[in-house]
Amino acid sequence: MKIKSATYIGSNPMVEKCPNDTRPEYAFIGRSNVGKSSLINALTERKNLALTSSTPGKTMCINHFLINEAWYLVDLPGYGYAQRGKKEIEKLKTMISRYVLEREQLTCLFVLIDIRHDPQKVDLAFLNFLGRNGVPFAIVFTKADKLSTTKIKPAVQKYLNSLSDEWEELPPHFITSAANKLGRDELLNYIDEINKNI
Repeated sequence: MKIKSATYIGSNPMVEKCPNDTRPEYAFIGRSNVGKSSLINALTERKNLALTSSTPGKTMCINHFLINEAWYLVDLPGYGYAQRGKKEIEKLKTMISRYVLEREQLTCLFVLIDIRHDPQKVDLAFLNFLGRNGVPFAIVFTKADKLSTTKIKPAVQKYLNSLSDEWEELPPHFITSAANKLGRDELLNYIDEINKNI
């Protein structure tokens, strides 16, 4: 799939205020500092479409970008919150779970995982939450350029093994790097394929 246009539509603190149309939505989520904004910019080949920041946890709303006038790329707040007050954390949790569970236009949720780290409890808990609720999702391993080629496959396998305790069928997964655009075509082709079958 070629990205011909990517337009910022708006940021909303509530699901009810999200765009009111039937176009499919592909949302991206992950723990703070997983490289979400960098990946979104690499996918769309727009330098500053999603704002990157050295401070984790900057995304505070549901951000919609219209791609090729055909589908939405949605940038969601992270779930492994940076330093925030209890009230703020609860607000973000509610916003994310309401979007994920109630948004009919959500076609696939891409859960970003930093490939350099061992399986984290917070990630596994989130994936199991999605599985229990029947949310369609895929795993996107990020920052693959930070590992040597020989270490990538074992790192992914370790993660998939930790999931197979709970899962009969594992979700699709992608290995990506925003720095060298690894996995970009695979990810966009996956979205394209789903769009064709809708």
